Parts: sequence; C-alpha cells; structure tokens
Amino acid sequence: MLNPRVLNMLSTLNSLEIEQQQNHNYIEEMPDNAINKKLSKENRIKVLNNYFFRNKDIYISRHNRFAPYPNHSHTFLEFNYMLQGSAQQIVDGQTITLTQGDLLLLDIGATHSIAALGKNDLLINILFRNNNINIEFLKDLRRSRSVLYDFLLKSSINLQQKSRQQTHLLFKTANNVKISQIIDSIIEEYFLKREYSNTIIKAYLQILITNLVRDYHLPENKQKSKKDKLIIAMLSEVDKNYQSISLKDLAKKYSYNRNYLSNLFKKEVGKSFTDVVMQKKITQAHILITSTTLPVNNIIETVGFSNKNSFYKKYYAFYKEKPLASRQNQNELF
Repeated sequence: MLNPRVLNMLSTLNSLEIEQQQNHNYIEEMPDNAINKKLSKENRIKVLNNYFFRNKDIYISRHNRFAPYPNHSHTFLEFNYMLQGSAQQIVDGQTITLTQGDLLLLDIGATHSIAALGKNDLLINILFRNNNINIEFLKDLRRSRSVLYDFLLKSSINLQQKSRQQTHLLFKTANNVKISQIIDSIIEEYFLKREYSNTIIKAYLQILITNLVRDYHLPENKQKSKKDKLIIAMLSEVDKNYQSISLKDLAKKYSYNRNYLSNLFKKEVGKSFTDVVMQKKITQAHILITSTTLPVNNIIETVGFSNKNSFYKKYYAFYKEKPLASRQNQNELF
C-alpha cells in the first residue's frame, strides 16, 4: 500500500494541471534544454534527452492530467506505471490501454502519445538510462529463459506487429503483490527524499526488472502451425533434458528423419540443434556459477560437459569473461 502522504502528493493538482483542466489544451512542461532539437527536427517529433539525469540516475514524475500529451520520443528507457485509474496510449502506431497495476516499458527511440487523463488517473513515469542497470545481467536473464522462450517471443511479436521491431513491452502486474510493493517502495523513496534514496532506488529498479523478466507471460499464439508445434516440442525437450539430449533421440521419438529435423530446426530457430543445446548448457552453467558457490568443475559435469577445456572456451566466447570472473562480478553487483 502506497504511503498516504505520497499518494496525497501525487493526487494534488499542480499549476499546469489547473490550466489544462480549464481548457483541455496541452501546455508544454519541458524546458528547451530538455528537448533534443537536432533529433526532433530529423524525426519531426519532440525527442526528450538526458536533461532529467543531471543530478540523479533515475527520474520519476507523475504525468500531468486533463490534456492529451503529444507524440514524442526519448533517448532513455521509460516505465509508465498505472498507479490508479486508466490511460490510453498510442505506441508506434499501436493503441494500448493501461489499467491499474499495468506497467509499460518503452525502449529508447519508441514514440508514443498519451490521451488526456482524468482527475483520478495517476500515471507514474519512471525514467532511467540503460547504463544505470547491469545490461549484461539483463541479457543473461533473457538468455536463461531459453531459446524456446525467445522463439515464442518472436512468434508472438511477428503475429501482433507483423514483424516490426518491438519497442515496448506491457506487463500486466495488477495481481502481483511483490511487483506492486517494489514499485511503491521506489515511488516512496523518490518523493519522500530519504537519505541514500538514489542508491536504494537503483537497487529496487534492478530487483523490479528481474522480477518482471521472471514472471513475464507471453501472449498466447493460437495460430501455431504443425511445424511450429514440432519445433516448440523439440525446444521443450532441450529445456528439460539438455544434459544428454540428442537429435537422433528426438527423430526417433517424433518419427521423423534425422536430417529433415535438423534442417527444419535450423530454418525455424535460426540456429543448429547442436548450437542450441550448447547455449542451454552454457547459460545453465552461468546461472549456477553466479547464484551458487558450487565448484566450477562440479558445475561443468552437472550441465553435461565432458571436456573441461571445451567448456571454458565456449563459456568465454559466450560471456567474454571466465567463469570465476562472472562469479566475482555478480557478488560485487549484490
């Protein structure tokens, strides 16, 4: 539950809102030095720059109500959190309606406009630069979701956006108590201006993103073809039995020619079956290296590697650092 004092601060009308409530016309709230004139001219829309991060790593504000916010872009990452009420946005041509508890992540360069909010609609903007969080750590989170997750994600994106590059991600978090508690803590730390709040907010932000990635559910694609179903089944087998799985075993299980399966897999997934199994082993090893104190030699055997030299070469090629360096970096991060 959000601190009542903070909730009252966020609900109180400011001077711009009082004007906008009277005429329902948008009043520019950004100073000139917050707008990238060059990029705005090139893109023909307002582009917000890193002005907001002059004295802090993360900037949080409550979106002004009563007037539509014009189409714009930005040079940083942004979360839009629907604390209360609802809001309609158009993100790169796609209409999105946020309801209480929804969290919208907008990538750098995403363009969006926001319809006028009512008095009881509280939309919180959380702005942050990607160098304020450990991006490699976030990439690892995506990788740990497996190639199956990536395959399903690409399929859902292609279905919904007809292969356009995805510039936003919507998290339906209304029923996730942990997520709401983390966001409430971020908001409270920011607006109550407590000691060490910037450091605490950065830590909360990383915890928030980690939980979002872990709990994110892909939109269901009910238009899967027979080939898609076969590939999904194969990728599921890799997830469950990566230590010892072989294409020969899958060919026998699904009654297909081994060469046919190999070619189909490479075509649909974009990687060979061998490469996918290897990636799964490497990422699982990385998870164990960075989240446990197990000896690396034990981890190598656990994930199914028989050649230690091969493991070290492939691990370094994937993560650009040695296993023990990954463990040390992770310990320093937390």
